Amino acid sequence: MIPYLPTTESDRQAMLGAIGVKSVDDLFADIPKEFRDPALNLPAPLSELELKRELQRKAAKNANGDEWAYFLGAGSYRHFIPSVVWNLVKRSEFLTAYTPYQPEISQGVLQASYEFQSLCCQLLNMEVANLGMYDGATAFAEAALMACRLTKRSAVRALSTVSPRYIEVLRTYAVPQGISVEIVEAETARGGPEVACLMVQSPNFHGQIEEMERLAKATHGEGSLFVVSTDPIAMGLLRPPGDYGADIAVAEGQSLGVPMSFGGPYVGIFTCKSAHLRQMPGRIVGKTVDGKGTTGYVLTLQTREQHIRRERATSNICTSETLIAIANAVYMAALGKWGMRRVAELCYHKAHYAASQIAQIPGYAVASGGVFFKEFVVRCPVSPSEINKSLRARKIVGGLDISSGRAPNSMLVCVTEVNTKGEIDSLVEGLREAAHGR
Repeated sequence: MIPYLPTTESDRQAMLGAIGVKSVDDLFADIPKEFRDPALNLPAPLSELELKRELQRKAAKNANGDEWAYFLGAGSYRHFIPSVVWNLVKRSEFLTAYTPYQPEISQGVLQASYEFQSLCCQLLNMEVANLGMYDGATAFAEAALMACRLTKRSAVRALSTVSPRYIEVLRTYAVPQGISVEIVEAETARGGPEVACLMVQSPNFHGQIEEMERLAKATHGEGSLFVVSTDPIAMGLLRPPGDYGADIAVAEGQSLGVPMSFGGPYVGIFTCKSAHLRQMPGRIVGKTVDGKGTTGYVLTLQTREQHIRRERATSNICTSETLIAIANAVYMAALGKWGMRRVAELCYHKAHYAASQIAQIPGYAVASGGVFFKEFVVRCPVSPSEINKSLRARKIVGGLDISSGRAPNSMLVCVTEVNTKGEIDSLVEGLREAAHGR
């Protein structure tokens, strides 16, 4: 007997008769017999109690994350998440909310969404924000499409220091639409008469800070737009994109109170100047008053068809990232201005301490000179894969292997506020041992 099957045999026969077949097998007659019911090498069935015990036994083999030290970043980061964040976000009215197309029954979600937008504008010093994109990479790509619509141009330029994963997503979005993507070096980067925008990441993929004012002037001087991707945590310490004239500024919101979760769900922060608002992708929540003068919130500027009529939409993002956006809002509100600054300071100083210690190990060199934030490149005496294998024996997750022809045996190391001095010192000792086989 199969539990939880709601239909009876007579129900099934009635449905089969209505569609003109005699049996369930007839529904799959078009599938070749050898592929229709392949033999499955499955264990014997278990009762619920037995299955629960088996899963608990397997789960007990998992490593306790708190016992490990992590120095892996490259776009997804381990930050401390105050307990207030998900205690609020998991309230049923947020956790089960659908996209709020009906404002009369969605005021709470709409207000929380509006607060997210407002906080994003404050964080990046931009004029307007939407309710979020899928993640930082898709926000970056959508910014390029938006720039092309605004300028009526079909080429974009991106710095070579932008995350290679962001570049891959950018090409995926742009190339099918006839938009060319050119990768340029920061020293010679500028706009151009056929270039819609220059796209910059700062802190960049290697953690370094770009010369943003110079790049902005070189871009605007050619009539192109300046698009910036940044780390929202860095905004507690560094100048925001709005300070140096960014036309569109985006970020990955995962750092703001969202666990890494094997890669998602995340939320892409998307902001721009108010003059460009009509071409902004995604959903936008507006604040207004009703006929009685009571404050109210509503999705604005875009109808529901904006997300359905593909040929006329500025964007085809459909999945709502509202829950993750609200987590961002709670995180920013809980920490406040000075809390955000403190987290950024800890990331900065701990990363620089780690870099200074690693640079003293014979055979290693820190390639990220000058000012960098949270991440830096280390040149290693042997391959990073060998080093990381050795570090795992110490319960340390090392940096990302970014070795290439231009940068052999290179590792991208990430240090955040959660890394203790003891963990950093253990990493240093592990690197020394991995290189010299002590």
